[in-house]
Amino acid sequence: MLDRATQNQLKSYLERLQAPVELVASVDGGTKSESMLEMLREIAELSPRVSLREDGSDERVPSFSVGQPGQPARIRFAGLPMGHEFPSLILALLQTGGHPPKVDESILEQIRSLEGPFRFETYISLSCHNCPDVVQALNLLAVVNPRIEAVMIDGALFQEEIEQRQIMAVPTVFANGEPFGQGRMVLEEIIAKLDSGALARQARELSRKEPFDVLIVGGGPAGAAAAIYAARKGLRTGVVAERFGGQVLDTLAIENLISVAYTEGPTLAAAVESQVREHEVDIMNLQRARALIAPGADGLVAIELEGGAELKSRSVILATGARWREMNVPGEAQYRGRGVAYCPHCDGPLFKGKRVAVIGGGNSGVEAAIDLAGVVAHVTLLEFDNSLRADAVLCAKLASLANVTVLTGALTTAVLGDGERVRGLVYRERASQTDVQLELEGVFVQIGLLPNTDWLRASVALSARGEIEVDARGQTSVPGVFAAGDATTTPYKQIVIAMGDGAKASLSAFDYLIRSSAPAAPEVAIRQTEFA
Repeated sequence: MLDRATQNQLKSYLERLQAPVELVASVDGGTKSESMLEMLREIAELSPRVSLREDGSDERVPSFSVGQPGQPARIRFAGLPMGHEFPSLILALLQTGGHPPKVDESILEQIRSLEGPFRFETYISLSCHNCPDVVQALNLLAVVNPRIEAVMIDGALFQEEIEQRQIMAVPTVFANGEPFGQGRMVLEEIIAKLDSGALARQARELSRKEPFDVLIVGGGPAGAAAAIYAARKGLRTGVVAERFGGQVLDTLAIENLISVAYTEGPTLAAAVESQVREHEVDIMNLQRARALIAPGADGLVAIELEGGAELKSRSVILATGARWREMNVPGEAQYRGRGVAYCPHCDGPLFKGKRVAVIGGGNSGVEAAIDLAGVVAHVTLLEFDNSLRADAVLCAKLASLANVTVLTGALTTAVLGDGERVRGLVYRERASQTDVQLELEGVFVQIGLLPNTDWLRASVALSARGEIEVDARGQTSVPGVFAAGDATTTPYKQIVIAMGDGAKASLSAFDYLIRSSAPAAPEVAIRQTEFA
């Protein structure tokens, strides 16, 4: 089950255990149970602190619990946590065995104070790169707080539950049997949902912060690069991010980042965040900006946050990135998460054996259709133009697949459903202006991105497409406010371009500060010797 290299690496991890860990398996005679037992036996052989029992009586089979001997187990895995979920298992072993998590003590104290009881059920797919963040966060809650339990459920393995609970997207989380959340959530976000007073306390703390020299709005590649460059100049630097990592977190394979032959979005985002944290950067995650106020008499730019806090800075860099473009047709919003999806890698396994459509004939759409064709019964790709816009090699691969139909000159006009889930769509043939109805169970939308700039319409000049207008130095229409990345008029939305944009905007902000008459923040001096 586990190759030699994985076993050796896992063995070194398990040497960090400070307390015994007991695995309890609930199995039957099926092949999935045998595969799970094989993996658990191999893990138990790697450390004298890990033991295995095979007499579990969990309602889900195959499954296993992770706990300490003689104590009720609070972490369970229903299914085989391989692929993206294997690190979730490793962390569950380490944290249950007393290895301290890399989390601030203030957050751990918040977790301990949650009253509960909470029993979390998280439905995942092993190909989902967002699911592990949720599984690992909930497992940590269960380790720290005895009033919390968490179970990971492989949706592909427990299809009856998927159908019964009408789950059409992952991760989907239930708390005490009721819907709790869907999509990627980080630890702080989950705690905020459980601790009703957390947001108000956080807003008060943020409003008390001294003005920054550079305040960056956005934590994607552009924002991270800007933060690193600003901090290296000795500037008091802050980053406000709705989710650090941005759109990169939703990207799977990355093969065009110079000097990196291959990586995946979450891996790159984690590495970038780690590098940012090596510098003196104040990262304020899970914060959404709602307004920018131009410099006043004090020369400071203000950023108002959705939670009610206000931050001030001598300069601001807007790096808010972009989001998936929606079709904006009847039924799309109603059935989002119930058949309408935007991530084929995450949600594709839930549509095994079903009929789906992919909207969009660019690289993203064609790649999605190719991936889905290996899982679902049939894929229909609809493209508005009269020909596909994807690279020739992708189009050739698509044409070779027997269970894919390509419709060009097709405008999707509605998503149909039965009130609970998607049952079809309507498209218009552009040549004949005839409406055609397709019966299917899933619609994957892959039609590009929209800049996250709605909150800036009253304060910064935007293009007709809603992009922030910038000059060659990243300067916007507001003095002291710069912008970088996918939210701007810079052409070609690529990770490497966004990183360069962020560095350029940060250097421009530095140049602005040393030439500006705006007063410096208290006890902060710009080290001009670092300008070289």
